[in-house]
Amino acid sequence: MKRLLLTGASGFLGWQVAGHAQDEWDVVGVTCRHAVTLPRGQISLTADLTDTAAVKHLFAGARPDAVLHLAALADPNACQRDPERSLAVNVTASVTLAGLCVEAGIPCVFASTDLVFDGRHAPYDETALPAPVNLYGEHKLLAEKEMRLRCPQLTVCRLPLMYGPPGPAAQGFVATALAAWRAGKPVRLFTDEFRTPALTGDVAAGLFLALRERPAVLHLGGPERLSRHAFGLILAQLAGVDPVLVQPCRQADVPMPAPRPADVSLNSRRAFTLGYHPRPAIEALRTLLGPPF
Repeated sequence: MKRLLLTGASGFLGWQVAGHAQDEWDVVGVTCRHAVTLPRGQISLTADLTDTAAVKHLFAGARPDAVLHLAALADPNACQRDPERSLAVNVTASVTLAGLCVEAGIPCVFASTDLVFDGRHAPYDETALPAPVNLYGEHKLLAEKEMRLRCPQLTVCRLPLMYGPPGPAAQGFVATALAAWRAGKPVRLFTDEFRTPALTGDVAAGLFLALRERPAVLHLGGPERLSRHAFGLILAQLAGVDPVLVQPCRQADVPMPAPRPADVSLNSRRAFTLGYHPRPAIEALRTLLGPPF
């Protein structure tokens, strides 16, 4: 079996990626704080990816055949509040990993974001010009560029808004929204922010597709352009929740440190052609919620 070094293994997406690894991959998961038992029964390792010496030691011990780099400081507001930490985690650590992949002669797949775009010219395909409006997007774009300078064969996968089952380190929107609604609490959702949401399991399959095909850039958005509010209404309908608890609001109603683009919907036709098949929200949420939904 080939060995895959998976960073961010306990995260919302990383947990699903570990569970979707095919028989050809022996996953070595990397987490920031606490080692966890991965879904396939494998144990993760802990490492501070901003510690270059520690990362080199980890890399030498793991001897991977490929790297799938998912770890990030992914909260735009947290990045805006702490730019030094964002730079260290989202850029410097990523460039270190890219350099190690080149030295080892192995492929590297990097998880970037739809937030590298400004939200004014959607939908965005792989040829669209990035123009981020917040620091998180700026740093992910900088990582794309700097990693490619180190590793010309890098594969960049730009990911959408994701939903799915909870992982060890993150609950995700579906779980938190359902908990609020069960307690009779409303959830406010933007009517003027549009994305192409996708189930984490489907995105995981797309990442392994990218690892096999190794394109330079690949968008892994879902098949539909939805506002956050529209997505919430679909979830509420399937869960039998009173739609009055899905409260519409606008971006301007919720002041936040990080500016938010209005529409970063991804055009993912290139991935669809390669065999990426993300499910529509209503179908994916039925699968996620299970019976009686």
